[in-house]
Amino acid sequence: MRRRRLVSTADDYLAFATALLTGGTHRGERVLSRPSVTLMTSDQLTPAQKAVSGFWPGYFDTMGWGFGMSVRTRRTHLGPSVGSYGWPGYYGTAWYNDPAEDMTTIFIMQRAHAGDQRLPMWHDFWTAVYQAIDD
Repeated sequence: MRRRRLVSTADDYLAFATALLTGGTHRGERVLSRPSVTLMTSDQLTPAQKAVSGFWPGYFDTMGWGFGMSVRTRRTHLGPSVGSYGWPGYYGTAWYNDPAEDMTTIFIMQRAHAGDQRLPMWHDFWTAVYQAIDD
């Protein structure tokens, strides 16, 4: 049996994130319906589902789950706004959109367990990203 691997680039992440941030268009062409984007980027979990999470205690205190990505439901520090969505991968590659700031962030590295947003490096990363906003 031949193994297949999913490989992606920063440009691929940016194309996907941009399409979601613009409501489903990429380079002026509709690739996802607006209702699909809304469902993908909105918390779909009930309180009962969050209460029996298989993750660590309190995992869903500040986030929910859309269709295939996490969704920020409460802001806890200088970092993603409520309504931000994306994915912190197991190996540290992460992307997020923050619609309130009209911003996409992409962080690419390959290190096991590095996607855990409780790690100090993520607090430092989000602090640097949000301090760089110059209105």
